[in-house]
Amino acid sequence: MTTEALKGEILAALADAASPEAVEAVRVAALGKSGSITQLMKSLGRMDADERLRTAPLYQALRETVSAEIEAKKAALGRAALEARLAAERVDMSLPATPVEPGTVHPISQVMDELSEIFADLGFAVAEGPEIETDWHNFTALNIPPEHPARAMHDTFYARPEAGGERMVLRTHTSPVQIRTMMSQKPPIRIIAPGRVYRSDSDATHTPMFHQVEGLVIDRNIHLGHLKWTLETFVKAFFEVDDVTLRLRPSFFPFTEPSVEVDVGCSWEGGTLKVGGTASWLEILGAGMVHPRVIANCGLDPDEWQGFAFGCGIDRLAMLKYGMTDLRAFFDADLRWLKHFGFAALDVPTLSAGVGA
Repeated sequence: MTTEALKGEILAALADAASPEAVEAVRVAALGKSGSITQLMKSLGRMDADERLRTAPLYQALRETVSAEIEAKKAALGRAALEARLAAERVDMSLPATPVEPGTVHPISQVMDELSEIFADLGFAVAEGPEIETDWHNFTALNIPPEHPARAMHDTFYARPEAGGERMVLRTHTSPVQIRTMMSQKPPIRIIAPGRVYRSDSDATHTPMFHQVEGLVIDRNIHLGHLKWTLETFVKAFFEVDDVTLRLRPSFFPFTEPSVEVDVGCSWEGGTLKVGGTASWLEILGAGMVHPRVIANCGLDPDEWQGFAFGCGIDRLAMLKYGMTDLRAFFDADLRWLKHFGFAALDVPTLSAGVGA
């Protein structure tokens, strides 16, 4: 059989091969150890020099041609298999997606935005600080003595002390932000400090981690009347009720003097608590004039600068405003609860349209 006839026979078999296995069978039949082309190449050794000189180029060209055609056929079959797989696995992006529950804004995030909007209108900036604090910033600078119950291990989460280092704690309030602000900025100061705080407590109205907002004003000639007006304005805007009555009761906090507990007038209607009126009273926050010792600890002269501070739980504000009964549900990651109490992404609080949804 001539080389042209053999090439035609092999290429015809290759053209009929419809799978990688069939192509491999053609390759073995032609180029394997016992293949037809391999046998031709072996026969060159039995030829005389002149015949080998004439025949060898023909056999070599035949082997190269068949090898190239086999590789081309393998590549074509590979492309076809890939295209078939891609077609079978294709996702039509023009089709509607599987229905997905739209996300909602957590009530805590919404209330933080409401607080920022209200106090920004009163000239307050938002300040932040670390959640892992030094003992000095969290307790000592705030005039909390070493024997104070707040420092007890059963109330505070302490980090393992480093050798020769200061003891670190998970901050129990956002008051350290006030200290850091007074030490880094010159008065006058008007800030709120919202954020996460940590205390060792857990029940229906307490969690080990919760959210708190504190406010601080440092200026000249500040008195308790400024504090009362600020809190009244805040409560009216937050609860969106004009008939708001506050009651300031004497209290004690190490970092304020005088100190007050602030109650808001409220009433029960159909088993629901409503802010407004004076039928009943509900404690909502603690406040007072910044203690002169705290001002001095921050490097300021208490004879020149005075101020007031206040603090309340953001979680409890949300519970009171939006009718939630169990604080632990805030942290359960229950999508049904979040769908019910959550807010749409575009429900941005504004004073003109109302901070609540």
